[in-house]
Amino acid sequence: MTRPPVLTHPLLEAVSGVQHAFFSRAGGVSEGIYAGLNVGRGSRDDPAAVEENRVRAASVFGRPEGDLLTCHQIHSAIAHVAAAPFGPARPEGDAVVTRTPGLICGALSADCAPILLADRRAGVVGAAHAGWKGALTGVAEATVAAMEAEGADRSRMVAVVGPCIGPASYEVGLEFLARFAEEDPGSEAHFSAGVRPDKRMFDLPGYVLARLRRCGVAEAAWIGVDTCADEGYFSNRRAFQRGEGDYGRLLSAIMLV
Repeated sequence: MTRPPVLTHPLLEAVSGVQHAFFSRAGGVSEGIYAGLNVGRGSRDDPAAVEENRVRAASVFGRPEGDLLTCHQIHSAIAHVAAAPFGPARPEGDAVVTRTPGLICGALSADCAPILLADRRAGVVGAAHAGWKGALTGVAEATVAAMEAEGADRSRMVAVVGPCIGPASYEVGLEFLARFAEEDPGSEAHFSAGVRPDKRMFDLPGYVLARLRRCGVAEAAWIGVDTCADEGYFSNRRAFQRGEGDYGRLLSAIMLV
């Protein structure tokens, strides 16, 4: 079996007893617009290809596919605590937290920001999916709170935001900016001038990092990959711009060894 290549980050590499991986689209069996490692069961890809891709991703952690826990993501601030594999059910939500070694907490994305978090001293890890809506409504904070309920301490946590749409690629309208300004005053700092007066550029990873730091996470960083600009990653926005109709999903995952 081909083991897909992965990216890792020094912040999480330094946490003993924790394994993590940010996957690209390389190393999978899907074809066409999904070519590569599409792990999204919600896509219209061949389900057999998606399952094989998930098997390959889980193999990077030395675990069976059933130990790879991902939610039916709904752009919410819902975080689930897992003590055992989910089985055939996929709970609705956007984060998975565990203190059980061997369970892989995963987040799917295709421009949205995946977040991997760990507190090794407490033996708690988590993965969250933060699109603009989830970020604004508090998915990062909900994940941190769920980890604390399992014994973690936010002052010891480290977090890494994985591949996502970068600030040079995320053009939005003024109504988008207005919503952020109303619901999270001060968030305007994460917007910059667009090409036209009625457009702005939004720094999603910068905003997610700010939310993590604001809620007390000790250290947080972005891995620096812009999914929309890099063809090696799936991108919702790029697929829409090309009229492709659908897109693959990337995986970011973390596990206690």
